[in-house]
Amino acid sequence: CRRFRPAMSALLVRRPQPGCAATVAAARDLGLDARSAPLFAIEPREWAVPDAPFDAALVGSANAFRHGGAQLEKVRHLPVHVVGEATAEAARAAGFAVARTGSGGLQRVLDEIPAGTHLLRLSGEERIDLSPPSGVSINEVVVYASVPRPLDPAALAGNPLVLLHSAEAARHFASECERLNIDRAALALATIGPRVTRAVGCGWRAVEPAAEPSDAALLALAARMCQSSAR
Repeated sequence: CRRFRPAMSALLVRRPQPGCAATVAAARDLGLDARSAPLFAIEPREWAVPDAPFDAALVGSANAFRHGGAQLEKVRHLPVHVVGEATAEAARAAGFAVARTGSGGLQRVLDEIPAGTHLLRLSGEERIDLSPPSGVSINEVVVYASVPRPLDPAALAGNPLVLLHSAEAARHFASECERLNIDRAALALATIGPRVTRAVGCGWRAVEPAAEPSDAALLALAARMCQSSAR
């Protein structure tokens, strides 16, 4: 895929709410012209706590706490290991004690958990595969789902820089562009990491991944791409 070169008029944030609004606000604080157009709506899924003793919970998204429902009460005694600070804030708001807050992905969090720990992973239907270290076991339950929305071509007016926060969003965005016969070569994309870059494929005007999987790093990349386009 080619590196970024030409100009753009704005940032288009495609992540679900309330994260979409948070990213737009942070972008505007940086002086960037950002607007929201979520590609997904988050919906709860029915779930039950597995019949097993657990030492802690492992969570990769704040949506698990926002949409986990009444079953969360049964696991609120468990300390939680979370992917980042936004998820940690949601955990505390839901009454959980945060044992570890990661940076750089959920696998890194998992790698630091000691042997002998049995984890309950609360996740969405779309989730990354994890490899537990020796002596660590995981039971996974799906507590929410990201339901795709159709792409409105009007959102792409002016060829904004498109921000993609997940591989699921990247695949759906690429599929919708194909369905609507939108010219990939007219659009530049900023992704939250290499996995998302791979998921969206090539043929775009440009695709660049953030230096680390965080909203701050993604917005720093977007600001740099916009500055480059202004030269």
